[in-house]
Amino acid sequence: MISFKQLPIEAKAAVAAGVVFFSMMLSRSYLAEKLDFRTRRWLLRLQMALFANTLMLMGSLHVWRSTVTTFTRSSAASSFCFMLWKIAVFMFLALAHSSFFTLLFLVAEEPYFFSLAAYTCLGAYIILIFFLFTLGSVEQAYKFLTGRGAKAGTGNKNRTALKPVLAVLLTVVLTVVGLLNASQPPTVNSVEIPVHKLPSTMNNLKVVLLSDIHLGPTVGKTKLAMIVRMVKALKPDITVIVGDLSDAEAKIIRPAVEPLGELDSPLGTYFVTGNHEYYTSDVSNWFELLKSFNIQPLHNENVKIVSPRSTSDWFCLAGVDDIEADVLRYSGHGMDLKKALRGCSSEHAIVLLAHQPIAAKWALQERPDINLILSGHTHGGQIFPLNAGAYLLNPFFVGLYQVGQNTFVYVSPGTMYYGIPMRLGSRAEITEIILRSP
Repeated sequence: MISFKQLPIEAKAAVAAGVVFFSMMLSRSYLAEKLDFRTRRWLLRLQMALFANTLMLMGSLHVWRSTVTTFTRSSAASSFCFMLWKIAVFMFLALAHSSFFTLLFLVAEEPYFFSLAAYTCLGAYIILIFFLFTLGSVEQAYKFLTGRGAKAGTGNKNRTALKPVLAVLLTVVLTVVGLLNASQPPTVNSVEIPVHKLPSTMNNLKVVLLSDIHLGPTVGKTKLAMIVRMVKALKPDITVIVGDLSDAEAKIIRPAVEPLGELDSPLGTYFVTGNHEYYTSDVSNWFELLKSFNIQPLHNENVKIVSPRSTSDWFCLAGVDDIEADVLRYSGHGMDLKKALRGCSSEHAIVLLAHQPIAAKWALQERPDINLILSGHTHGGQIFPLNAGAYLLNPFFVGLYQVGQNTFVYVSPGTMYYGIPMRLGSRAEITEIILRSP
């Protein structure tokens, strides 16, 4: 029987990842109600950082072998330039690994340069791993089809060297493109949605949808102030924030949140939790902070949005807690649709705020009379190649979907980004939704 010491380092990393993952599940199941919020918050984040790093270690070993070890027998291996290249690759991998720890130590009003650099390297790391794997698979397929798997020679060596060079070049180009794309202000996307049973006096009501701002290591006060200015310029009747506003505790990042106090939609500004609010383990403090800015959290509850033209005309705006609260066993929280829609009958239009598209699907299965659900969470995949995974894992990916005759779901691609300050194959968005009366 092979001992742990005899296992290759990739297998050791996989075992370590499994141990950390098991400890995370154990903590969620048995320690959630026994630990105070602060301890639970640090434990969860530390476990997530360690789990991500143990998984990344396997990829990092492959990157090192592909971009450094492959060239150690070449004539350039003893050169000063190759030494600089080894240092650059090592620093790149170290920064990528350190990104997950910035949530623990480097969150402030504005992002630290180190955090931006670390998360940029993480984005480039994901792209590089994809291209190394893809080009390697193509190479193996070519060898298999041509029957050259056992033949070695100068041609094979050249192709082996070409693979990492091409992968690095593609990664650099796409990283630059992604950084430039994410640095642009969010696009304003105007969408008209017919809402069954919406009173005629509320025709053309304007709702501005924000989602996934992710205040934290790489998004700060300056970007939030820009978003608020753009929202105010649209002059919405209602503003809604459908989760993942922040990745940090309210006290730490409070100065960065202050621009939200300038939102002044006449029919109110509303908020529902996303999964990242529960990762902060600070939801109660976030609720109090948002209320101080006249933003009303909808904690499995609803409000009547009354027409400015007629007090007898209204529709029901409801919000549910994110489903991650159930997974984390977050005390007093969890998706409760019955409670959220209490008093909302099918005689009036119903608009639901639910962070994750899977929650939107569950809500429609339980209450098919909901007319419109506004969600986020997917980021539109945010960066290539994660787009495909986000598409496959969510019942609604991005944009407007019609479900049945009188029900629509709109999924925002996110107003900013999570961590990695890049966007590839997606664009940050502020959504201007015009509600149409049938």
